[in-house]
Amino acid sequence: MQSSPATPLPHWILGDVTVHRVDEILLPPGTGAWLLPDATPEVVGGQEWLHPHFADRQGTPHIDSHSFAFVVDGLRVLVDTGVGNGKRRANPAWHDLRTDYLERLTAGGFPPDSVDLVILTHLHADHVGWNTREVDGDWVPTFPNARYVTSRTEREFWAAYDIDEARRQMFDDSVVPVERAGLLDGVHVPAEGVEIAPGLRLTPTPGHTPGHVAVELTSRGETAVITGDCVHHPVQLAHPAIGACVDIDPRLSEASRRALLGSLADTGTLVLGTHFAPPTAGHVVTHGDAYRLRPVPPVESGA
Repeated sequence: MQSSPATPLPHWILGDVTVHRVDEILLPPGTGAWLLPDATPEVVGGQEWLHPHFADRQGTPHIDSHSFAFVVDGLRVLVDTGVGNGKRRANPAWHDLRTDYLERLTAGGFPPDSVDLVILTHLHADHVGWNTREVDGDWVPTFPNARYVTSRTEREFWAAYDIDEARRQMFDDSVVPVERAGLLDGVHVPAEGVEIAPGLRLTPTPGHTPGHVAVELTSRGETAVITGDCVHHPVQLAHPAIGACVDIDPRLSEASRRALLGSLADTGTLVLGTHFAPPTAGHVVTHGDAYRLRPVPPVESGA
């Protein structure tokens, strides 16, 4: 296990593993209405447990952008890389950001050169942005010593897809440079999932994108799951039929979400939402004919 970071990041203890949240940005209030159009103020407001962490009293969902970092089997791992700085994006909330994400990651004990493995749950702009950073006018891999992993299905899908100019820009600045450096590895992820290191598995959760994966981490009998975009917001626990406007296959996305939530309910598995606002983590518990999230706040610094 790593030594304590110089500047503690919000974190959770899972057996022998410490899972850190690396914050990038809290997305604008309008993000929820755009991303999850069926998560209306009435629907969100009808779930009292979402307030105050995950929604305000007006029923506006809180949406966050962050990564997770941890050490497992001696590997220093980063899951998803956010929006990134200085990227030209059609979405104004993502365009030309100037955040201190990389400084926060470094101060928290994960300088870019030290990262061994970058897991990309899927290849959307807000999950691959820090794959690269600009150096002397060129986009170069941010984590030059890392193996970048995504599902083979995911990369093959986008390679054959007739992408628009905005998505082409994203691939050109955040995916292709990693491929050209020989760092991107498309992994076959079968229906039962695949172990990519002891205690670290990718499990298929297709629909949002064809090769979307969730990340399962196990240590000393304790388990955590990083959702990626199979679940964007906790309101989807109460209403699993609510999908994202950018789901490639809405029906499959819903089926994956229902299967994932059903497998997690009442098990004590720590769920880490890739877009869940702080406190970010929790346990899925049965609530009526669906579910709710029982929050698990980060460990207090020094605890």
